[in-house]
Amino acid sequence: MASKKEFNGMGYRQVQRSNSDNKAQITSEEIQLLKNSGYKNVGWEKVTQLYLKIQEMLTSPYRENWSLDELFLEADRIGRKYQSADEIATFEKQFTMLSQEIEDEIDRHFPDTQVETIDFSRV
Repeated sequence: MASKKEFNGMGYRQVQRSNSDNKAQITSEEIQLLKNSGYKNVGWEKVTQLYLKIQEMLTSPYRENWSLDELFLEADRIGRKYQSADEIATFEKQFTMLSQEIEDEIDRHFPDTQVETIDFSRV
């Protein structure tokens, strides 16, 4: 008599059921990504691989609804991991120069010639 395989204390059908239940907690885009990547809920190897991938998706810190600003900051943080200090310094110098050029061009097109005064005596 062959012993039953177990994965995280679950048998084959239990892992399949868990996968089906957990799929309801991920987005349709993530489900499509799983399908396109070859993850299936059939066959012991595929079932356990799918289970691990779904768990990874569910526990990922990137599942939060981040604002666009937060996404840009995270992309910048990740990008900086792969750059040397010299590359970062060069980029920041170029960025500062470009920002100054843009600011100068805006000032040239929209000069601020009027002095604005605010009268707080009526408050």
